Amino acid sequence: MKKIISKLSFFIVLGACLALLGYMGVKTFNYASADLEDDGRFFTGMITDGGGINDQSFQESAWKGMKEFSANTGAKVKYIECPQASDFFINIDKFADAKADLVWGIGYKLADVIEHAAKINPEINYAIADYSFGENTLDNVTGVVFRSEESSFLVGYIAALTTKKNTVGFVGGIKGMVIDQFEYGYRAGVAYGAKQLGKNITVKVQYAESFTDAAKCKAIAIKMFDDCDIIFHAAGGGGTGIIEAAKETGKYAIGADMDQSKLAPKNVLTSAIKDVGKAINIVSSRVMNGENLGGQSFSYGIKEGCVGIPDDNPNIPEAVMKKVEKIKNKICNDEIIPPGTSEKYEDFMKRLA
Repeated sequence: MKKIISKLSFFIVLGACLALLGYMGVKTFNYASADLEDDGRFFTGMITDGGGINDQSFQESAWKGMKEFSANTGAKVKYIECPQASDFFINIDKFADAKADLVWGIGYKLADVIEHAAKINPEINYAIADYSFGENTLDNVTGVVFRSEESSFLVGYIAALTTKKNTVGFVGGIKGMVIDQFEYGYRAGVAYGAKQLGKNITVKVQYAESFTDAAKCKAIAIKMFDDCDIIFHAAGGGGTGIIEAAKETGKYAIGADMDQSKLAPKNVLTSAIKDVGKAINIVSSRVMNGENLGGQSFSYGIKEGCVGIPDDNPNIPEAVMKKVEKIKNKICNDEIIPPGTSEKYEDFMKRLA
């Protein structure tokens, strides 16, 4: 009875919100209901947190992993793109109505939505990428987080060994604990490389306040390239603007989430890969095989093969790559622990001094 009342209340509020959205002329993305019908296979779906599956970054990596999971297991997989936050609740409920076995939220912005949906649908398994509820994780929710500071440290080290101007840049999407991992891991990697070289390297930092505004990211990068010769971005789909700026100015960009070298082969130095798709494949397979992963969070990094840099880095000299491999091994062996927060960064810098 409580579940019915809770769900009824949810839809009353949701209906009011959607009515308001309709009045305001805002459109939600509607997935064809026939695509969500139960056909007897294990069924997992994902919703995006604002970006689309063709963002050439985080969301695209997630959908790639879903498709690989389907190819490996025969499971049914579907996605629903949510262009804006107002789409989250109605779209995640479509998967519940379709009796999905596992529902993924791709991105930390979906934390509240995942938690609410899991409470009113305790029979469904939910998972979220890039977020952990910690000790408050519900019994039917699995958190997946990434040690992105590890891959960011590697690309920071590469930037330090590559820069000619001794000034490099970082452009983030929206400040927060997820992007902090990229920023502070990168800054620490630059500092580590600078110390090896016996010189000072400055890191300029700016945020676009968006994960989708490629034009704004490009404008920031164009100006930053006046002083920098390398910029690392952690700006989601907006990061394509940084890569465009690198191409136009003849400088280097460092990609994020996926190998983004195809966007500008001569101007993408490397990429800090966060293979959310691989983690989705791992967790989804375990759930499909009957494991109860609810109430838990899993952390994936270099050791698990979920973060790192591409195998092929044609713009980086072989001598530098040999040094990078040694740093990678030190991270795997916990000889170097890259910082993912401002506090840990300050501690790292004190020890490095």
